[in-house]
Amino acid sequence: MKYLYKLFIYIVLLSVATGYAEEHKLSIKNVGGKDATPQTKKVNATYAETLNFKDIRAFENNRKGLIATFDQKTGDIIRNSFNFIDENSANRAPATVNPSLWRQAVLNQQAEGLYEVLPGKIYQIRGADLASISFIKGKTGWIVYDVLTTQEAASQALKFFQQNVPKGGNLPIVAMLYSHSHADHFGGARAIEEAFPNVKVYGSKNITKETVDENILAGNAMSRRAAYQYGATLGRNEHGIVDAALAKGVSTGQITYVKPDYELNLNSDVENLTIDGIKMIFLDASGTEAPSEMVTYIPSMKALWPGEVTYQGMHNIYTLRGAKVRDSIKWSKKINQMIAMWGDEVQVLFAPHSAPIWSTEEITDYLKLQRDAYGFTHNQTLRLANNGYVLQDMGEKIYEVMPGSIQKSWHTNGYHGTYSHNARAVYNMYLGYFDMNPANLNPLPIKSESAKFVEYMGGPEAVLKKAQKDFSDGNYRFVATALNKVVQAEPNNIKARAMLADAYEQMGYQSEGAGWRNIYLTGAQELRLGKVTPGAPKTVSADILSEMDPGMLLDYIAVQVDALKAQYIPFAINIIVDGKTYFVEMSNGNLSNIEVETPMNNTDATITLSADGFTKILLSQARLKELIESKEAYLEGDDTVLDKLVSTLVKFDEEFEIVPFSKETVDSKLYQ
Repeated sequence: MKYLYKLFIYIVLLSVATGYAEEHKLSIKNVGGKDATPQTKKVNATYAETLNFKDIRAFENNRKGLIATFDQKTGDIIRNSFNFIDENSANRAPATVNPSLWRQAVLNQQAEGLYEVLPGKIYQIRGADLASISFIKGKTGWIVYDVLTTQEAASQALKFFQQNVPKGGNLPIVAMLYSHSHADHFGGARAIEEAFPNVKVYGSKNITKETVDENILAGNAMSRRAAYQYGATLGRNEHGIVDAALAKGVSTGQITYVKPDYELNLNSDVENLTIDGIKMIFLDASGTEAPSEMVTYIPSMKALWPGEVTYQGMHNIYTLRGAKVRDSIKWSKKINQMIAMWGDEVQVLFAPHSAPIWSTEEITDYLKLQRDAYGFTHNQTLRLANNGYVLQDMGEKIYEVMPGSIQKSWHTNGYHGTYSHNARAVYNMYLGYFDMNPANLNPLPIKSESAKFVEYMGGPEAVLKKAQKDFSDGNYRFVATALNKVVQAEPNNIKARAMLADAYEQMGYQSEGAGWRNIYLTGAQELRLGKVTPGAPKTVSADILSEMDPGMLLDYIAVQVDALKAQYIPFAINIIVDGKTYFVEMSNGNLSNIEVETPMNNTDATITLSADGFTKILLSQARLKELIESKEAYLEGDDTVLDKLVSTLVKFDEEFEIVPFSKETVDSKLYQ
C-alpha cells in the first residue's frame, strides 16, 4: 500500500532537503580570483611540454555525426554558461588552468547538440548535463538510455530530440534504462514517465537498494561535499570552474526516480533481453564504477554501451564527494571481459560520458588501455604497500612508477579520478586508513591537535612568517598543511586565512583533476568570505524516497536518530505493507527493523493510515491522533508511538563546516 510508504516519507522529510540540484545559490555574479603566481605559471608551462597536443582523435570523434546544435533554451541548461572557453584553444591554456584540464574543458565544450551515432538507429544528446542521454530505435518506438540528472533537463532534452531527430520524432519512448545507481543517470526519469506513462523501466542489478545506500543514507554529507567537488558557487571563468571532467557540469532542478519494472537477474553475470524487438546482452558490472552497474551490447548494431565503466579520462576509484571505495581490479577485469566477449566484432562504442568511438581496432585499443590503467593502479599500489609504502606516501609514489603509455594517453589522464587519490583508495580498501605508525593510531581531534601544533611551532606569527617564505618559493602544499593548523586553532586569524586561501587557489590552478581544482578554489572562497552556503544536487528527494521499500526508508530514518535521546524512549511496532510485515524496535538508542512472516507479539502499536490522512499530516493540517479520532487512520495500541520516534530525530546541517568558518572576510572584492 503506497500510503504507508508515504507515512515513512513524512517522517523522513522532517529532516531532509527537497531534492533540488541548486547551483550558484549565492547571488555571486562574476566570481573571480587572483592571478597565477610566477611559480604556478612555470609549473603549468613545464607540464604542457609533456602533453601530446598533436593527438586530436578525441576531437574528431566529438564532432562526428552532429545533426542539430542546441537552441538557446537547451544550451542554457549547462553549455552556454561556459562560452568563455574558446573551442580552438585546446593547446593554449590560461595561466590559471592546468593545460591538460583546459584541453579536456575545450573537448567537453564542443559537445553541443543532437548527434547521430548510427544512422537511423542510435542518437545522443551531449552537452545538456553531466551525462548524455541516448536514444535507440526499437520496433515500435525509442529506447532511452540514461536520462540526465534532473527532471527539467530531461524534459528539455526530450523535446529537443523529438524536434530534431531526422525520422521518428513522433514515436513514443517505450523503454527507459538506467545503466547504474548514480543520479546523473536516473534523475530525469520522471520527465520521461510523465511524457510517456506506459514506458517500461529497466535497471542494473539491485539499483534501488544501492541508490539508497550510496545516495540517501549519507546523502546530506555527500551533497555538502559535492558542492566542493563540482564547484557549485565558483564563477564560470578562467579563475573558477572550467569543467566537471565528465562533461561541463550538473543541471539544476529536481532529481527524480522511477523505480524499475525490471532489474537485472540476481543470479547471472550475463543476461539476454529483447526490448521492443532489439536483442540486448547485459553484463553485470556492479562494484566497478558504481555498486550497481551494467554494460550493454546490441548484437544487431554491433554497438557497445559500457555504462560509466569507461570514459575519456581516468575515473574515480574513490570519489571525492564520498562513496564506497570501488574495486579497481574488478573494474579492470570487467573491461577485459568486454574485450573478450565483443572485442572482435564491436564497431561502435557509445557511452553516457564522452563521444563515441568507431572501428573495431580503435575501440579495442581504447578498452585495453582503460583496462590497464585500472589494473596498474590496483597492482602497483599493492606492490608498493607490500614494500612498506603507506597511505600518505602512495599519492606521490604512484606517479613515479607509471608507464609512459598511460601517462601520455589523453583518455587515461586524471581529470575525474586522479591516480593520487585513487591509489590511496586502493590502499584504504585493503589496509584501511591506519598505516601502523603508532603516532597515527589515536591522534587528538583536529582542532585540539591543531592548537598544539601551533603552540609547538612557536605560535601563529611564527608559522605565518615561515609560510610566507614557502609561499614565495611556490611550496604551496606545505603552506596549506601548516596554515590549516593555524586556521583550525584560530578561525578568526585573518592573515592566516588570507594566505591559506591564496595557497589553495594556486594549488587549484595547477590541478589536472577537475574535482581537485574545484575543491581547492571553493576552500579558498569559503576562507575569504567566512561562511558560504553552496548549493549542490540533493539526492535525498521526496520523489526518490517515494520509490523506496519500507525497510529501506526505515534504515534511513535510523541514521537520523539521536541515540542519547532515544535511549530513554524504547518502543516496538508492527508495520504491514502489501502483505509484508516489518517489526520496528527502538532499543539502546538504536532503531532496527526486520521483515517477518507474521506480526510480532508484545508490540506497542500497529498503524494503518490512509493516503488522505498522510497528506494532512504532511501539510501539517492534522496530527495522527486527530486522524484516528476522525477514523481516517487506524492504530492499535499506543497512539504516541510516532511522536516518540519523531522526538528522537535530528535535522541534518546542510551547511556544516569544511574549512573553519569565520564572521570575518578577506579579499571579498574578488567575489563581487
